[in-house]
Amino acid sequence: MSERVDAWLAAACADAERRGLPELKPLLEGLARSTEALRIADAELDERVPPIAQDRSAPGADGTPGRHEP
Repeated sequence: MSERVDAWLAAACADAERRGLPELKPLLEGLARSTEALRIADAELDERVPPIAQDRSAPGADGTPGRHEP
């Protein structure tokens, strides 16, 4: 797992222990594995799929007006 996910998992497990909820540890570990798998899949998809051409007539994703807007 990545260092970031490992650090999150360690902190979450320690918090669960402090709260007297050790039964959460397997659930947290599953969430960490799933999160890591999704991040890897997303990165692989980004490598394989070309970006969609932007439609300059539509408003931009960043809120900027499109070509036909004032």
